[in-house]
Amino acid sequence: MHKYKILLADDHKVVTAGIRSLMQRRTDLCIVGEVGDGADVLPKTCELKPDIVIMDISMPHVSGVEAAQALAEHCPQVKIIIYTMHSDPRFILELFRTGIAGLVMKEEDPQELIAAVDCVLAGGTAFGKYNPQRMVSQLLQSTADVSETERIQELSPREAEIFKALADGHSIKHIALELHISPKTVETHKYNIFDKLHVETLTELTKLAIRHGVILA
Repeated sequence: MHKYKILLADDHKVVTAGIRSLMQRRTDLCIVGEVGDGADVLPKTCELKPDIVIMDISMPHVSGVEAAQALAEHCPQVKIIIYTMHSDPRFILELFRTGIAGLVMKEEDPQELIAAVDCVLAGGTAFGKYNPQRMVSQLLQSTADVSETERIQELSPREAEIFKALADGHSIKHIALELHISPKTVETHKYNIFDKLHVETLTELTKLAIRHGVILA
């Protein structure tokens, strides 16, 4: 019978011992090695050539995210399953962008890890109990936030000044008096700002300003 080789990367011995106990029940799975330092993941993978690396995010010296990026670059044929306590969407999104094949939270039933291994070996992507729709939503939101930030940064100093004033609820006349320019000039800036920020109303403008800390809610 063909045995699939698995490398464990976790700095907690109790975790790797638990995974070993779990995997020993399967005759088609073989744990070929363990590392407890993120810096050792790539060289050990190159040496042992596992089919799957089961890896934590938090490890000494090199994080799981960095190790996953190195594996994706140098050993793209190796499947990576992240087994972690961290559910921070920033890490999760970065890992799936890197190309990991699976994610299982340590708080889940250990059988979820076995299910993830089977899923990955079958060519699928394993999310465990993590909701992929939620992840996609967070990814789209993070992309939108980046786009909004870039658009705000493209405003000229005068436009940025008027953007803040409009979001603060000041009238065209008040802004004109404060900046010693004509109301018509303020109106022109206003519509240029709307166009650059892709908003159509003052309400949308204000919400965008609050999201990015331009004004306080």
